[in-house]
Amino acid sequence: MSLEDKKRWNEKYQTTQLPQNELAVVEQYAKEAKGKSALDIACGMGRNAKLLAKMGFEVDALDISDVAIATLEGLEHINAQVVDLEAHEFKENTYDLVVCTYYLERTLFPKIERALKTEGIVIVETFLHDEANTKEPSNRAFLLEKNELERLLGSAYEILYHHEFMAEVACAKQCKKVSMVARKR
Repeated sequence: MSLEDKKRWNEKYQTTQLPQNELAVVEQYAKEAKGKSALDIACGMGRNAKLLAKMGFEVDALDISDVAIATLEGLEHINAQVVDLEAHEFKENTYDLVVCTYYLERTLFPKIERALKTEGIVIVETFLHDEANTKEPSNRAFLLEKNELERLLGSAYEILYHHEFMAEVACAKQCKKVSMVARKR
């Protein structure tokens, strides 16, 4: 990720009211993890990291934005770090749970697999390309294609939950989303 991306995200976190509500899929499936070590990728202002910390997890919360990370510094059970996720190497065989929501960088999936312990849980929720979308991200590369998430996770995982749904987003527009929870074999 470039300095330009960092600048853009810092500005967004300073000027835009972003959702702070906890994601139901994270709340429901985080308890499937056998331990309490978690990684929140592209954590933003920390809605998932804060939820996981309340649930007893020790959370590494990573984001490119120092503005976002500053809001998490000093919170109990959250180790917030500014990192370039495309260049960052996650600690191997470390996490019982990895959460990645609304950030799609396909090259991260092998890194996530290495970071998870055996039987670790990965939770992903993001946007999905669909002809019925009335609002999509500005870059098509930020959308998953149908069944792509299953291919990205591959045979290393047992799928525990898979849900595709149409959701209302900004300005009463709609965009298809996908939630998936998987356990590493």
